Amino acid sequence: YQLLEMARRLEMYGVRLHPAKDREGTKLSLAVSHIGLLVFQGHTKINAFNWSKVRKLSFKRKRFLIKLRPDLNSAYQDTLEFVMASRDCCKIFWKICVEYHAFFRLFEEPKPKAKAVLFTRGSSFRFSGRTQKQVFDYVKDSEFQKKCPTDKAYFIAKELLTTERTFQKDLAVITVWFQAVLGKEDILPDSVRTLINTNYDPVYQLHQAFLKEVEQRLQQWEGRSNAHIKGDYQRVGDVMLKNIQGLKQLTSLLQRHGEVLVELERSCRASQRLQELCREFEQQKVCYLSLNMFLLRPLHRLLHYKLILERLCKHYPPHQDFRDSRAALADISEMVLQLQGTMMKMENIQKLLELKKDLTGIQDLAIPGREFIRLGCLSKLSGKGLQQRMFFLFSDSLVYTSRGMTADNQFKVHGQLPLYGMTIRESEDEWGVPHSFTLFGQRQSVVVAASCVSEMVKWMEDIRMAVVLVEQSNRPSTDLLSTSRSDRKSPEEGGVEAESEEELSASRSSLERQSAQRGNTTVHVCWHRNTSVSMVDFSVAVENQLSGNLLRKFKNSNGWQKLWVVFTNFSLFFYKSHQDDYPLASLPLLGYSLTVPAETENIQKDYVFKLHFKSHVYYFRSESQYTFQRSVPLATCCVVLSSVVW
Repeated sequence: YQLLEMARRLEMYGVRLHPAKDREGTKLSLAVSHIGLLVFQGHTKINAFNWSKVRKLSFKRKRFLIKLRPDLNSAYQDTLEFVMASRDCCKIFWKICVEYHAFFRLFEEPKPKAKAVLFTRGSSFRFSGRTQKQVFDYVKDSEFQKKCPTDKAYFIAKELLTTERTFQKDLAVITVWFQAVLGKEDILPDSVRTLINTNYDPVYQLHQAFLKEVEQRLQQWEGRSNAHIKGDYQRVGDVMLKNIQGLKQLTSLLQRHGEVLVELERSCRASQRLQELCREFEQQKVCYLSLNMFLLRPLHRLLHYKLILERLCKHYPPHQDFRDSRAALADISEMVLQLQGTMMKMENIQKLLELKKDLTGIQDLAIPGREFIRLGCLSKLSGKGLQQRMFFLFSDSLVYTSRGMTADNQFKVHGQLPLYGMTIRESEDEWGVPHSFTLFGQRQSVVVAASCVSEMVKWMEDIRMAVVLVEQSNRPSTDLLSTSRSDRKSPEEGGVEAESEEELSASRSSLERQSAQRGNTTVHVCWHRNTSVSMVDFSVAVENQLSGNLLRKFKNSNGWQKLWVVFTNFSLFFYKSHQDDYPLASLPLLGYSLTVPAETENIQKDYVFKLHFKSHVYYFRSESQYTFQRSVPLATCCVVLSSVVW
């Protein structure tokens, strides 16, 4: 709110300049805002025409005409004329003016003009959608609907139930499915097998019992005969308090889940067959995420409980369930604080191990002290022009890959820039490349360009912060490239830009043609969507995981399909029902935008949101106002998004 309050006072906030000339040929710029039409010379506003003073806007070929209302005190002529670059420019600006005027000045959406039988004169273009007043009225109505305490408490409890169902399925991936695969071959060391059994089986059994209690409580809450009568069954704090007190007894086991991750990785390095077995398991449909991510699910679930209890306590007035919820929140907050260090460390290790699977030509990625910061797509400037590359920012180095992927859907690491002593500056004016900046290393300089201003700012801020931290620690970078330093050539020697035909041909493969698991990782999605994500984005995505029923509709279809949908790891996973063991399909959300359908789209349903990326459009319907409003974190994910929960 403070940011918007500051921004709205800036003269150029939301203003887009359209080049024009006046009758004397003076170069000017026209713009439109909520107050009316603006005239600029350079970036200086020299005039403004309030909507109340404008009688008519029109255009004739390249001439844009503003007809003013008669004013005896004004020195301006009745009609002002500006010349624009072309008729199309005139028409585009005129349409923008029509939309602004209708949105800010009219009480309701203008009705379409009746079509003439024989001849037409003028344009039939009209603004479509809600006006500002209609938006205000809609928000007021929405705020009024929020005041129903019983409904909101029920939907918070239902969110607990739906996410708990998904969490139990995720636990079963480790305790049931993975254990079954390991049981077929005696290749896992007994110590690691015991470590997995003793640290995950008790957690799985506890949550099985908890899920049954929550399901029973929600069934009582939804009882049709007496659903309107308040009773002891219209509460969930007591059930959560009991479960969290049980979880506190297992804190020592939760602290060792990170040890399981490390020991399993160590065993895979020691056994080629175990490594192949784990890779084969990740290709199974039931393992819809990476295996390492399932190992950390119990730690993630603590964060979900904390957020749910915070919403419940904020909603409730002081009564019995409020006291139980507050006690449960105090207990879970204590556990999160106690395990926070383990969570952060394991999240970083898990991310480094995942990147190791997506990269080739790299060694010793997951070493103590190295932290992952950001990954994403940038264009590197070379003698052949701008070339799309993947960049990976760590706490000590910036690594970039060759163009495209190998035949195994991996990215080959091509270069490394140590952060120690690095400087960075914008270089759009120097190279004439939009959103470009130069990285000055101790032995090499690289010019890169981002897809937009926001991406450039994110990269530059993260790199500068990483440089400051590495210089404060006085810790030099370690060599990540697998080839020896003597075998690598400098750019002048022709070694850096040399790439095989196999790599170039593999880069032409699309996201849809790749294998289901490795082709759908965050790295691959960032490559195809030309975006980036940071460790902070991953942390936000971990906290904002949702499950539940949604109705889905495609752009050109008529009916709605009911699906069980899981939102996690920047993706939507679609199931027929919550009882299914694996998803039917998935939709990576990085790069998508979330909006509310316009009235012209003729959806005519409540609680509908729209996901769209280029020509791909999906509509989703939620069951209530509460679940619809939970789409805010999902929207955050989409723009990263990075990071959309419905």
